[in-house]
Amino acid sequence: MEQKNALNKNVRPAAPAAPKGEAKGGSAFAAIVIPLAFIVSILIFQFVLGAPGNFVGNDNANAALPGNYLGTVYKGGVIVPLLMTLFLLVLTFSIERFLTISKAKGSKGVESFVRTVRQKLNVNDITGAIAACDQQKGSVAAVVKSGLLKYQEMARERGMDKDQKILAIQKEIEESTTLELPMLEKNLVILSTIASVSTLVGLLGTVFGMIKAFSALAQAGNPDAVALAEGISEALINTAIGIAGSAIAIIAYNYFTSKIDELTYSIDEAGFSIIQTFAAQHGEKTTETYTA
Repeated sequence: MEQKNALNKNVRPAAPAAPKGEAKGGSAFAAIVIPLAFIVSILIFQFVLGAPGNFVGNDNANAALPGNYLGTVYKGGVIVPLLMTLFLLVLTFSIERFLTISKAKGSKGVESFVRTVRQKLNVNDITGAIAACDQQKGSVAAVVKSGLLKYQEMARERGMDKDQKILAIQKEIEESTTLELPMLEKNLVILSTIASVSTLVGLLGTVFGMIKAFSALAQAGNPDAVALAEGISEALINTAIGIAGSAIAIIAYNYFTSKIDELTYSIDEAGFSIIQTFAAQHGEKTTETYTA
């Protein structure tokens, strides 16, 4: 039981180091996407939202036409392109993570795959379990296959005792998991950062809009009603976009985190089944250790 707990604890390292190639790939992707999203946001802000046809008198310096939401968003001011950039980043990284995690699952459901592997292990069909991994593909299958290959190697080993063999299989599964997890968790930190920053940027735009509104109220004589309305509109637009971006980022982050946890649990379950099967097939003493 003590060794089982060690496996559960160590299968998912707290801070695994990504392979250099994967780390560079993730950094390069983010380095390209972030400035590109900012450029696209500026172009949309200037030429789509700020198109003359969206405003009274075909002039974007005037108020937006009634019911024209593009012109209304344009009146949110200079903070809008930043909020649009964050929004585009959320969509981009959400799609990227969805594709990556879907690929990591493999060709069919993870639960079905783990169940197949356990069935093969129950009849001591290690070759069949490896074939199932080759058919499944993905990160979970890669970790399980590495454990199964180590199982076969330890089954042929004559220079080690049973406990050493089991520890070797456990270590192989842990190391394989350490190599696979960074690929799954990559770029999630960007989503979690946007979840906080988007709201703050929206509040910054809100402050700018309220400053403009109160400046209109402070005019000597009659307050500028148009400037007052534009200031309040700017404040509300930035608040709405900032909250929307933050909400989507939080939902995406929690969704992908839960999916990674499911994959990790599946790896843990399959890994323990491998060790339990080896223990059952190679000595009563070790079997008691894992069934206590």
